[in-house]
Amino acid sequence: MATRTLDYRDGAVNLKGYLATPDGTGARPGIVLFPEAFGIGEHVMERARRLAALGYVALAADPYGDGATARDLPHAIELMTAVRSELTRWRGRAQAALDALTAQSGVDRGKLAAIGYCFGGSTSLELARSGAPLAAAVSFHGGLEAPQPDDSRNIRCKVLVCHGADDPFGPPPQVAAFEEQMRQTKVDWQLHAYGGTVHSFTNPDAGKVGNPALAYNAVADKRSWKAMIDLFDEVFGKR
Repeated sequence: MATRTLDYRDGAVNLKGYLATPDGTGARPGIVLFPEAFGIGEHVMERARRLAALGYVALAADPYGDGATARDLPHAIELMTAVRSELTRWRGRAQAALDALTAQSGVDRGKLAAIGYCFGGSTSLELARSGAPLAAAVSFHGGLEAPQPDDSRNIRCKVLVCHGADDPFGPPPQVAAFEEQMRQTKVDWQLHAYGGTVHSFTNPDAGKVGNPALAYNAVADKRSWKAMIDLFDEVFGKR
């Protein structure tokens, strides 16, 4: 496996992603990973390396520019809000990452997926709602509110949502609204809710933030990763 910083652009904004490439030759499926609101950190980079070890080309995307990361939770919310406050900018930032991934020589451009965590989970769903040519979109503990719910009809891929049943950032009414949006489409979708689980359940460092709404859950992390791999096996074939 090889890893490196990948410089790419969204208009005038310089972005610094983290690219993990498996050993060997030939075109492999490409996965773009969107990080939590804190920006690119060890959590999303470790997930990129894990995917590369399975034979995928994985790009952890830079949501803010120049690899910026948040110093604390209020700063993360500030950075995230600045991106997602304008839908065209938000989707454009996601598309720029997908374009950077598909520009890599080892990527099979007909086999693409987007996954994301927290803000990144919401971003993967918005990329899908934009009509991007994905085979799968996966959200881990991501927000499920859609700025333009009717755009769910643009989704061309299979959708997997992995959600903490006790996540205060994704309460039952938000989940129910998402499910209703999906029912109005022909999208192949699934939602896995993990009992006794709150926000950021895939991140072993979630508890360091000091907010009880964020906590790692090893069982939910393992189950949700398996659900994603099962979906990838379905859309790409077993690696």
